[in-house]
Amino acid sequence: MLNDLALETAVRVPLPLPVAAPEEATQEDCLARAGVCRLLAGAFIEEPSAAFIDALRQPESLHSLEEAGLRFEKDFTTPDTAALCEALSIEYSTLFTASGGFPPVESVRLTGRYQQEPLFAVKETYKRAGFELGKGRFFVFEDQLGVELTFIAGLLERCAAALGAGDPAEYRRQERELKRFWTVHLGKWVRGYARLIERAAEQSFYREMARLLGDFAEAEIFALRLRIDDQDKGRLVVPKSEVKVEFNPDEPVCGACPGSK
Repeated sequence: MLNDLALETAVRVPLPLPVAAPEEATQEDCLARAGVCRLLAGAFIEEPSAAFIDALRQPESLHSLEEAGLRFEKDFTTPDTAALCEALSIEYSTLFTASGGFPPVESVRLTGRYQQEPLFAVKETYKRAGFELGKGRFFVFEDQLGVELTFIAGLLERCAAALGAGDPAEYRRQERELKRFWTVHLGKWVRGYARLIERAAEQSFYREMARLLGDFAEAEIFALRLRIDDQDKGRLVVPKSEVKVEFNPDEPVCGACPGSK
């Protein structure tokens, strides 16, 4: 798991569900925003479990989601849990893991390839912050959307703890980390990606979660007073970037190798 963070999908919807941060952050506000991050992480980290679905379909949870502007259709509210889980598993595979899909991975969305510079950068960020990715139900890269959202949730929870302890210096330190992560990572790709998934999804669950993701990201970036270009732009196809190989001038080349003649 991420140290200090639970990577498992959340099964409790925060009430009320905010989509904007006020100028003067409070402990309650930070925890509510963290709850939204964990909810979204649960939607995108892996195929939803029966427990996750059942929790979301509780009347109080649906009411909270409706207050945030989400409108789930009968394809989400009507089927029994087993049938819905099956349908969402198929949709998850189609959208995120199958060939021709749109993997929710920063490296892929920005470079067209897995395990590129964004992956190594987030790993360093997690290490510096004292977070560590452990094993979940499925393997995920550190720059996967659900993991990045879970990290943001952890930073917000640290902000809340600092406010609760009356430690403004620690709050400002954690807020700087929060702003940095949005600027260097999530802010670059998540807004365009959310629009893409909202267009591509057939199940109202993923369509509405993508809409919430985009709205929440826009609200956070605005509230944190950040200016970040959307490099994803919701592209259907991301061109593969050139693979950079570091050249070692001391390494022999063909014709210079012993025994090559």
